[in-house]
Amino acid sequence: MSDLLPRQADVIVIGGGVIGASVAYHLSRKNLDVLVLEKSDFASGTSSACDGMVFLQSKKPGVHLQLAMASRKRLDDLPEELDSDIELRSNGGLITIRSEAELQAVKCLAEEQKRIGLDVSLLDGRQAVDLEPCLSGEILAAAFCPLDAQVNPICLTLAFLRAAKRHGASLFSRTPVGAIHVKGGRIHAVSTPRGVVESKTVVNAAGVYAPQVGKMVGLDVPITPRRGQVLVTEALPCTLTRCLLSAKYLAAKYDPGLVGGENPGISIEQTRNGNFLLGSTREFVGFDKRTTPKAMKEILAGTTLIIPRLRDAHLIRTFAGLRPYTPDGLPILGRVPSVEGFIMAAGHEGDGMALSPITGQLTAELIADGEPSISLEPLGLERFSLPEPS
Repeated sequence: MSDLLPRQADVIVIGGGVIGASVAYHLSRKNLDVLVLEKSDFASGTSSACDGMVFLQSKKPGVHLQLAMASRKRLDDLPEELDSDIELRSNGGLITIRSEAELQAVKCLAEEQKRIGLDVSLLDGRQAVDLEPCLSGEILAAAFCPLDAQVNPICLTLAFLRAAKRHGASLFSRTPVGAIHVKGGRIHAVSTPRGVVESKTVVNAAGVYAPQVGKMVGLDVPITPRRGQVLVTEALPCTLTRCLLSAKYLAAKYDPGLVGGENPGISIEQTRNGNFLLGSTREFVGFDKRTTPKAMKEILAGTTLIIPRLRDAHLIRTFAGLRPYTPDGLPILGRVPSVEGFIMAAGHEGDGMALSPITGQLTAELIADGEPSISLEPLGLERFSLPEPS
């Protein structure tokens, strides 16, 4: 990679995580001159400190689930399209249910999802154990969606970036953006320690750092880092063939007050290498990425209730990542009317892997073609400044 920045670019993408990588790939496929600027290393932030779940049944009906379903349609073809192994496993996913209250909540959600075309079904406890014999016999029920899947987050991010580079994109890591210059109400250039690049279009794909990028053009971007702590076990023989969420995970995702101080909502997946990833917390602690003994104990307590044999597994490490949370749980996508040429593509929280293909596709369509194939109007930044309906 050259140390010299280009003097001009059609589009500058700020952020080298999975969202910025997907945007860069899709733009470069449309023969645009794309420059990606990442302040650290590529795939070193949120995209390196998360699980690889691609869950559809965790999405609320509406634009969120619509995007997830459209994104999922792209997933099976991505390994060939990107010419990379992204460790895709398309075995489906389960939401485990341990109480009647959880059962009723999940049943209502599943009925709404089925009405708009998602393939999801409810299993009783015996059927759930038949599907995944490692599950506890105390599981009351489970929701199953055959479209849920898993990927390796770092592999997917780097695959998008490599493919973008093959299509002519310029990639610069360790190149923080110091300023974004606006002339006459529109984007003009971006300054970095390596020089200034002129461009009429900037994509803010900076994840938890998107608010800092927004401030450079006078915008208030309501994205807050939300910490997720994860445990990693030793590599074990194939025990779990599908990814799992607990019903309480949905409550923790959409309404933290429902969870209180008890065990957090649980996520469990076994990677291709055999390691289990056990998570996860959802904490507002600023940019603190430390792990805590309290959270580790709560995750272990929750995961071993679902898969008892994990009590005998050895833990090899822990990590925490920051998820870009928005107040309504939806990403911020599309043009910003007050700054011509400034495009948002951030705020996916824990859905970056699931929504990365469609986010890149729609952002590229917006910039190159003028309009995306799915309306981004409900996801615009301006929704947070609109008055509440009476």
